[in-house]
Amino acid sequence: MKKLLFLGIIIVLASCGRKSQDDTGYTPKPKGYPRLDLPQVQYTSLGNSHPYTFEYSKAAVIKPDTFKGAEPHWIFVYYPAFDANIQLTYKPVGNDKIKLAKMIADAHKLTAKHNIKANSIEDFLMKTPSGKSVGLMELDGEVPSYMQFYTTDSTKHFLRGALYFKTATARDSLSPIIAYIKKDILHLINTLKWAGEK
Repeated sequence: MKKLLFLGIIIVLASCGRKSQDDTGYTPKPKGYPRLDLPQVQYTSLGNSHPYTFEYSKAAVIKPDTFKGAEPHWIFVYYPAFDANIQLTYKPVGNDKIKLAKMIADAHKLTAKHNIKANSIEDFLMKTPSGKSVGLMELDGEVPSYMQFYTTDSTKHFLRGALYFKTATARDSLSPIIAYIKKDILHLINTLKWAGEK
């Protein structure tokens, strides 16, 4: 009796360890994503056609913002290989503290619009090597924008940026691309200069 019980336990344990198969004997593979060959990191200068300049990835191209209501000096840093954009919106401050406070509040409101689908939003304040203050927001979840930021000299210039993918996609599949573009965004921020700034 003990031998039968022991044999029964061994059979149960052995069957638990077997991979599931359908009637054809096929064992499904775990979900995976194709390997991405990310472009080599190289940067070039935006030039002086805007009230700001910065270095951006050679894997990207600069395009004018074509959305309705786009203002002068609004541009896309477009990544054709990933169908992703860093949308940059620029506004003059005009030494108006009330206007500046509204622009900063609007930047946070635009980020908060993703709360419906975002699992979390992390908000950071950082300083660039040249002393600029930057508000940086990172979003997690199935959202079209995973990173947003703004910076200002608090008297003349205000620049907001947001990384957008064409569709909300599972973050796992985009993680290597997000990490790649995040480095480019940080490089953009750290090399940002306002017109006339040395």
